[in-house]
Amino acid sequence: MNYFELFEIPVQLRVDKASLPRKYFELSRKYHPDFFVNGSGEEQTLALERSALLNKAFKTFQNPDETIKYVLQLKGLLEEEEKYELPPDFLMEVLEINEKLMELGENKSLLPNIELRITELQAEIYEPVKKIVEHYQEGAISEKELLQVKGYYYKKKYLDRIRKQLNGMA
Repeated sequence: MNYFELFEIPVQLRVDKASLPRKYFELSRKYHPDFFVNGSGEEQTLALERSALLNKAFKTFQNPDETIKYVLQLKGLLEEEEKYELPPDFLMEVLEINEKLMELGENKSLLPNIELRITELQAEIYEPVKKIVEHYQEGAISEKELLQVKGYYYKKKYLDRIRKQLNGMA
């Protein structure tokens, strides 16, 4: 059973976080191991497994990047610790940002410019996949389009690391 089946929702790249807690608590009550104390060993094991799966699913759905990652893994398009090759033009942009980060130690006035460039770059990489992410429907999206989302996922992950480094310097 995958996370979407457990939550009884269609596979999607962006989960509605507003309705998620209600469904989570409903399923928590349904599968909580305490309700299966008098059940068979098999029922108790299943309840523990479902409860653990429910917690992992809820945590995943709370994070849009983790949801994208999960769907790509579900579709067999992304593997854990995969070596993904980013496009050279994107790497050049990142190299320029990293050079500015090195200068930042001497000149903190560059900080707003670097933050702005990262924000702009994140918007640039999201634009080509925005419709796919926001309106994903199982079976209506091609593998090619999902591979575009995969490229976005890895680029965003890279930018998030830089932003985290930047926040540590501020």
